[in-house]
Amino acid sequence: MRIKLDRTLCDGFGLCAKHAPDYFPLDDWGYAVLKGDGNISAADEDAVRRALLDCPVHAIIELKDKRAERDAG
Repeated sequence: MRIKLDRTLCDGFGLCAKHAPDYFPLDDWGYAVLKGDGNISAADEDAVRRALLDCPVHAIIELKDKRAERDAG
């Protein structure tokens, strides 16, 4: 799983930090920051997916692997 965080959409609800604090620490103003390069380990996928699904403004985006999509099609 690979994700990105659109900080321009983040409204500081903090649900991502609640579900996956190792990936979404909050800055001094309470807005999420993506820690790391967006590659999520298999062990952390459930927590990060919960953060993605619970974000009320959809600031967390799962990036699809174009190569995998092409091979599946």
